[in-house]
Amino acid sequence: MTIDQPEKSLIRRIRSEISDHILSGDWPPGYRIPFEHELTAQYGCSRMTVSRALGALAETGLIERRRKLGTFVARPRTHSLVLDVPDIAAEVIARGETYAYELLSHTIRTATQADLEHLDLDRPVRVLVMRCLHRAGGRPYGFEERVINLEAAPEAERADFSAEPPNSWLLAHVPWTQAEHRISAVNAARASAAILAIAIDTACLVVERRTWRGSDKITHVRLTYPGDAYDLVARFSPRPNPPTA
Repeated sequence: MTIDQPEKSLIRRIRSEISDHILSGDWPPGYRIPFEHELTAQYGCSRMTVSRALGALAETGLIERRRKLGTFVARPRTHSLVLDVPDIAAEVIARGETYAYELLSHTIRTATQADLEHLDLDRPVRVLVMRCLHRAGGRPYGFEERVINLEAAPEAERADFSAEPPNSWLLAHVPWTQAEHRISAVNAARASAAILAIAIDTACLVVERRTWRGSDKITHVRLTYPGDAYDLVARFSPRPNPPTA
């Protein structure tokens, strides 16, 4: 079935306006989008037009359609089956410890070559670069080095990161559709050892993460944890046996 130009334009408009609600944070993850018949009335169009617009949004990963329940802003999923993107503050509190946070540096600049490599970008963009220290029970818990692509998340430029950790702010305000984790063991270098109040060459766990929203690269973060302060726990099941011929 062919789609005429006026309907194509309306589909693009519906997609754009719903995307704007989601990407601005007005509609957070889990928010129920108006039902199809409501959107049909709002835009004065056929239900098929609305369905096509929603179908295109579902393909990008921004929304999920649940049979008989409606359409919802998608909750983020990672490439890994066993890792999520945690809220560090909530993670510390869940351990039964008090959480504290300190913004060590905050710079807005044109991306350096290292920034572009971290974000996997091939052209200059404006970025927000931060260094932060997270504490648990009064002791250093994690050293965060983060780059945010301001083209993908322009609202981050106005956020008050002296009061709210970037991790918590991003989870609340910038929806994402994919994440990639890289985990390694390192010996603390002089700079990170001083910030974490540990001896140089102390064993540390490093978690590097990149997140995307569709094709947009949002952020890269490198989190360094003292080896005795952090662990990764995953529960999983064996994959089902592949079908036989």
